[in-house]
Amino acid sequence: MEPGSRPPGPAGEPSLADAGIMQDDEDPHPPLAVEVVLAEPAWRRLVPRAEILARRAVAAALRESGASGSVSVLLADDRALKRLNGEHRGKDKPTNVLSFPGFGEHLGDIALALGVVRREARAAGRRPAAHLAHLVAHGALHLIGHDHLVAGEARRMERAEARAMHRLRLPNPWRPDGGRSEPRRPDLRHEVPA
Repeated sequence: MEPGSRPPGPAGEPSLADAGIMQDDEDPHPPLAVEVVLAEPAWRRLVPRAEILARRAVAAALRESGASGSVSVLLADDRALKRLNGEHRGKDKPTNVLSFPGFGEHLGDIALALGVVRREARAAGRRPAAHLAHLVAHGALHLIGHDHLVAGEARRMERAEARAMHRLRLPNPWRPDGGRSEPRRPDLRHEVPA
């Protein structure tokens, strides 16, 4: 292997570097290993390269915290999230994202429900990829202690989410327009001469 080259990821998957996650020898930030489990293949139809986006969203959210270790992301269906939500929160319905803090080197697990994420993105007029990235970042921030139960904590968490989305070059979901608009190039075909 030549200097500077990257080892391939497991069985046909891109390496972490291919997913935009820097390694500890090239970035002052601690190493982070993100495993994504695609339990519901329909995620790939909703968000092409969903696994890579999820890895990048975790890294973007945790970058400034200095957190290192491993994170698992489960891309599941509504039925799986309904079961997890019932078991861990006593709620008999699916939810968009759940976070389960880990121990030691394992920062924790994040689980997302395909149907809920799709419906929320559609209702808010957001691209599914942007909504997925936002929810993964939200879940990752919960793993390192962020919360949104109190107004001040909620604002800090929203700002951290906005910074993560900026790192990913995705719209800020907390803007007044809800992150629906994106910078657009002017359409010069319809410009009226002065």
